Amino acid sequence: MAVTTQALLLLVFVAAADSFSPSLLGQAASRGGLRKLPLAVSPRPQRSPHTLVMQQKTPTDASSPVKDKDAAASDLDLCTIEGSFCEPGEVEKEGGQGGGFSYGEFARQQPFANNIIIATAKSGAADLLAQTVLQQTPLDSVDWTRSLLFCTFGAVYLGAFQYAYQVNVFKKLFDVDKFTTQPWGDKLKDGPGLRALAAQTALDLTVLTLVYLPTFYIFKAGVFSGSADPGVWASTGFDNYVQNFAKDEFDLIRVWLPADLVCFSVPLYLRLPVRHIVSFVWTAYLSFARGGH
Repeated sequence: MAVTTQALLLLVFVAAADSFSPSLLGQAASRGGLRKLPLAVSPRPQRSPHTLVMQQKTPTDASSPVKDKDAAASDLDLCTIEGSFCEPGEVEKEGGQGGGFSYGEFARQQPFANNIIIATAKSGAADLLAQTVLQQTPLDSVDWTRSLLFCTFGAVYLGAFQYAYQVNVFKKLFDVDKFTTQPWGDKLKDGPGLRALAAQTALDLTVLTLVYLPTFYIFKAGVFSGSADPGVWASTGFDNYVQNFAKDEFDLIRVWLPADLVCFSVPLYLRLPVRHIVSFVWTAYLSFARGGH
């Protein structure tokens, strides 16, 4: 019983200790007769004092924590860190995601919708300018039905139709990119480009004469005629178009001939913005001269 008790105490001591000396084990065994006991105890592997240091210095495999941190650092986008040195809006440019609305991004991704918005607002503002400034109408006496006419006409014709034929159709008919991206000195020496510029100008003046003016008078008849019959709108509008043709055509060529030469010479992305500037003045004049009942 005494031998067994000493053996159990020795086993508890061995299990609690992190390491022990072989000489100590030999002495305890010789005292308590441990060699005579058939104990099936697996010896603990002895570790060298330098084993832990070697394991820390030598990476075990390719996916070590050091390499994982280096890979994570190489993939880190510093622009996503708050307080970084990236310029404002750089995250939106690279990632396509922003924290708020960006008009520049909207205009780039939705040029057709952007053109309709600009044309509608521009036409309504031009009519309001003509009524309140040119005709000196008090604000409480503004003809809002007339303003509705110009907003609707601006959205349908100047916004949708004008974008369709001046951007999409003209790009297919003419090599607009090559000519418009050249310096002005090179443009004056580009014979084919100048002929294409003349053709674009002539085509646009033809569309303004045969499509723009009749459409405006038909829209005006639809708003002011008091009839719900589109046939009445068409007949009344066409009669007014013919009646005012000489004066309208003279003013149209006087304004849009030089304007087209500039609009069709600038880069394509500036074509409609430049045209909207000229169109604002033209629409204000058209509202003053032909916008009344």
